[in-house]
Amino acid sequence: MNPDHTVNRYGAHPERSVAQSMMRGFLNRCPKCGEGRVFGSSFLRTEAACEQCGEEFHHHRADDLPAYLVIFIVGHVVVAAFLAIEAMVDLPLWQHMALWGPLTVLASLALLRPVKGAVVGLQWALYMHGFGGEEDQPDTHPEL
Repeated sequence: MNPDHTVNRYGAHPERSVAQSMMRGFLNRCPKCGEGRVFGSSFLRTEAACEQCGEEFHHHRADDLPAYLVIFIVGHVVVAAFLAIEAMVDLPLWQHMALWGPLTVLASLALLRPVKGAVVGLQWALYMHGFGGEEDQPDTHPEL
């Protein structure tokens, strides 16, 4: 087999760069060509297909993974910053609430779309959920 191809459940396909695909998706660019957009005017709805290369996005299945990742990232950053500020300065409770509440909401909203784009890029790079040319097949568990 050609070393530039990988074998997955869809058969042999050319190797795709996971890091490049995720970075393109994070920047709202098509994971395939890097020119078209993943998201249109809607905040979290992907385009049906790339306007440059025609790669279809409508079948992606990001589901709740972007939200979980954003909670994980923002939670770690905000808690670390809170603990650092608390160790340096003694702020009253109302100031903490006025600072960390809005910061958490804004950071979460700012990261949600880029993280979802990165998840779509990951799925494209790994030929997941229709990006391999075939529809998803439900797991039937014949061994049960």
